Amino acid sequence: MFDLRTLDGHSATVNQSALDSLDASLRGSVFLPGSPDYDAARVTWNSIVDRRPGFVIRALGASDVQKAVNFVRETGLIMSVRSGGHQIAGHAVADDAVMLDLSHMRSVHVDPHTRTARVAPGAVLADVDRETQAHGLVVPVGINGTTGIAGLTLGGGFGWTTRKFGMTIDNLISAEVITADGSIVTASDSSHPDLFWAIRGGGGNFGVVTSFEFQLHPLGPEVLSGLVVHPIEEASGLLVEYARIADTAPDELTVWSVMRKAPPLPFLPEEWHGREVLIFAACYAGPIADGEAALAGLRSLGEPIADVISPHAFVDWQAAFDPLLTEGARNYWKSHDFSTLPAEAISELLEGIATLPDPASEVFIAHVGGAMARVAPDATAYPERSAHFIMNVHTRWEDPAKDDACIAWARALYDRMTPHSTGSAYVNFMPADEADHMSGAYGANGKKLAQIKGQYDPDNLFRINHNIQPG
Repeated sequence: MFDLRTLDGHSATVNQSALDSLDASLRGSVFLPGSPDYDAARVTWNSIVDRRPGFVIRALGASDVQKAVNFVRETGLIMSVRSGGHQIAGHAVADDAVMLDLSHMRSVHVDPHTRTARVAPGAVLADVDRETQAHGLVVPVGINGTTGIAGLTLGGGFGWTTRKFGMTIDNLISAEVITADGSIVTASDSSHPDLFWAIRGGGGNFGVVTSFEFQLHPLGPEVLSGLVVHPIEEASGLLVEYARIADTAPDELTVWSVMRKAPPLPFLPEEWHGREVLIFAACYAGPIADGEAALAGLRSLGEPIADVISPHAFVDWQAAFDPLLTEGARNYWKSHDFSTLPAEAISELLEGIATLPDPASEVFIAHVGGAMARVAPDATAYPERSAHFIMNVHTRWEDPAKDDACIAWARALYDRMTPHSTGSAYVNFMPADEADHMSGAYGANGKKLAQIKGQYDPDNLFRINHNIQPG
């Protein structure tokens, strides 16, 4: 007998025979507390999240997902959905709820003739990159190979090739979705177009996606990419120049800035290890020779400690930051959007960098625009389409005793930067304590999202997320 949370705010008992019957109906399995598979499923990328679901349903296909959705709806239970388990807020798992685990659904099938890929929801970005690059093709995704494709896509998705090819959602052709009533539907421009609009940025509020179909683009196998590292003391002037270069760059060029203590990278002189640095991370999504010309201005700035920009296999560049973003650390993020980077904002940012709470913590500024900015704000649920800068205060540490200090540092820097921000937000970077920021995440698209939520999930079955209330 198991007591679990219910949608009406109470608890309900699920007996063993009901679980046995559910388990027998699945290709996958039901896992109970105490089993190794249960413990493996509930562990997420962010170790600050330590929650215990009532039980886990591991799905191996759309039929399993459908059965799971029907089970929780009919019993009135609360359900979380795990795909990659990378989401910073830890919405993949909730205490005393049913956990639907999609992490073993990792297939990626590429059709090089149509330049499309069919991707299962448990796939991570490294899976997608390896399979698409085998054919010299890409879909724009994020920058960490362990990120799940499902969460990334449903929240928007941006990375090194977004300026050239658009956001991940801009390259989504269709999706198979299990809705709250247990229906299996195809969402696309021609089938359930309202649902298709909503899942492109609206998160997991509208159903469980069991398959994504993406448009692919030729790129690789090599791109011009790498890092330019400068002393943090030169950052105030360099960031002004960075903003100018970013705003005038061709679509093929993406440059992000990172401020942190230098890790012990082999190309950095040992005396710089552990000291604050400014890093420009760059990628040119086009011919190598054109990239050399496009990056000349950035590489001529100041007197760098190291410049390791060169041709790299794109699949390797996509995984370049994975060693700094491994599973198991404690993480807390805060994020702002900026239309520009004025000197006042840069000054506030650098004051925060001077008091980094842990050597693994960092702040990065991503510049987006190009093809992404040529999509209308109301064309998808994700609204912030203008060329802009996205800041992620990426606080990361190992020792639980540092939780309060690290979280307080992130919040303080976020508050200092608020006057310079646009008020919008990227939902994939929002921690669990930002429910009051949902209006910033969706802006004018919020009303339409609520209406579509009311159509497809009127009882808010899918609520363990950055939740959109049914309208």
